[in-house]
Amino acid sequence: MTRLGTPLSPNATRVMLLGSGELGKEVLIALQRLGVETIAVDRYENAPGQQVAHHARTITMSDPAQLRALIEAEKPDLVVPEIEAIATPLLEELEAAGVVRVIPTARAARLTMDREGIRRLAAETLGLPTSPYRFCDSLDELQAAIDGENGGAIGYPCIVKPVMSSSGKGQSKIDGPADVKKAWDYAMAGGRVSHGRVIVEGFIDFDYEITLLTVRARTADGSIQTQFCQPVGHIQVSGDYVESWQPHPMHPAALEKAQDIAHKVTADLGGQGLFGVELFVKGEQVWFSEVSPRPHDTGLVTLATQWQSEFELHARAILGLPVDTTLKSAGASAVIYGGADAVGLVFDGVDEALAVPGTDLRLFGKPESFVKRRMGVALAHADDVETARRNAKEAASRVKPRRVD
Repeated sequence: MTRLGTPLSPNATRVMLLGSGELGKEVLIALQRLGVETIAVDRYENAPGQQVAHHARTITMSDPAQLRALIEAEKPDLVVPEIEAIATPLLEELEAAGVVRVIPTARAARLTMDREGIRRLAAETLGLPTSPYRFCDSLDELQAAIDGENGGAIGYPCIVKPVMSSSGKGQSKIDGPADVKKAWDYAMAGGRVSHGRVIVEGFIDFDYEITLLTVRARTADGSIQTQFCQPVGHIQVSGDYVESWQPHPMHPAALEKAQDIAHKVTADLGGQGLFGVELFVKGEQVWFSEVSPRPHDTGLVTLATQWQSEFELHARAILGLPVDTTLKSAGASAVIYGGADAVGLVFDGVDEALAVPGTDLRLFGKPESFVKRRMGVALAHADDVETARRNAKEAASRVKPRRVD
């Protein structure tokens, strides 16, 4: 039987999130509803999750000394990585020493924090279908990989990404030789930590891409079971999601393959929690793209579509509680960008947005805005996906962020 304590008491169950943006904020709220004492850690003050947690801490999470000192001082029962830029070797060390349990495991956090670890695991260890790829440490190596000077050519078009980044930062499509240097420079500027290393992937002519939210959770008999949410469809622009919807229709054979791929990669990573498995689909063919061992940005739609959102699923799974992935309604999400570089935006039109039938909003509370920084999301539920998408986009368009000088 899982034991949960009382917050702010000697018997509290304490969970530390490393990264406290909009996704972490929802996880923290879900944990607090179950009586968990929460510690929100981020690299800047007043991050969204820090605004709702019991405790807020600000450190450089990629600095092993700072991270060790914080974990040893706070003594959390669980450490939950929510971003990539974390000193994962230290987490492995602390987990091995029995100091703390890392979600889903410290090994999973290390492998998935950069695209090289997870791609090599998926393609070379597990034999999952992926796009052709090469890793490059310089502009010359990138050009050689595309041209095939040291083996099979990746060719044009292709996709270049930093080995470690989030929300599409540093990612670009290369259509010809004139784009190569620009893509390299953009990748170097967009990485979470400057590694000077990229992955270049051959372009797959897919029909659509999905996120298959996959949960490893305990059942009533104590065993770990893998469960799947309905597929989440999404649109990305420059690698950053701008809208998502659920459920996305799939051929039964493609769905079976997608679930098999997701099961294999998450079983190898192990542990408990929710994983966002990204897949390309063409007809009945499915290719593995990436996996995040945590809630996924495209999964914000589950706040409108599922009885238990991806955040509630993650919270329950990491605590050893049963989960329910049942869909309650078709729905969609649409991103609200800041539209300006400013501190302390105000948002006009919230009333008009919420007048759209079946809609809701999440304004994340980020203290600083950028033109293309995600500052909120509109959600919609409806009888069908098409109506939900239309309403979510309409609601998002009515929210008008502006700076106050």
